[in-house]
Amino acid sequence: MIRRPPRSTLFPYTTLFRSVFLMIRRKKTTIFTDAKETTSVYELKKIIEGITKVRPEDQKLFKDEHEMSDHKYLGDYGLTSAFARAQVPATVGLAYRQENGEFEPLDITPVSNPPELPEAMKMPPEPQTHDQA
Repeated sequence: MIRRPPRSTLFPYTTLFRSVFLMIRRKKTTIFTDAKETTSVYELKKIIEGITKVRPEDQKLFKDEHEMSDHKYLGDYGLTSAFARAQVPATVGLAYRQENGEFEPLDITPVSNPPELPEAMKMPPEPQTHDQA
């Protein structure tokens, strides 16, 4: 009988480098993607290039309005699986280089709130029960 070692021994890195879920925002555009905590900012720009066709050199990424360095990793900016989950992705700002060579200022259009539900779609109030003693 052959005994296999526990899964954590076979794949020691599976729990160390989990996916981080990102919402990349520029003006009215939102891109949802995922990456590893060990993904460099430059690699993330390459992912964005595949979607937007804008070269990494013509992109600037921001976390909390601070520019992200190409040579750092997402985990260096606190973008970890503990804080950037699928249900609540982390926001990363995106700005492009303009024709004059300067980068545009970071501009993220706020998401609008949905309108209130019509009365016909609201749940009826719970019936009140009276305790009889």
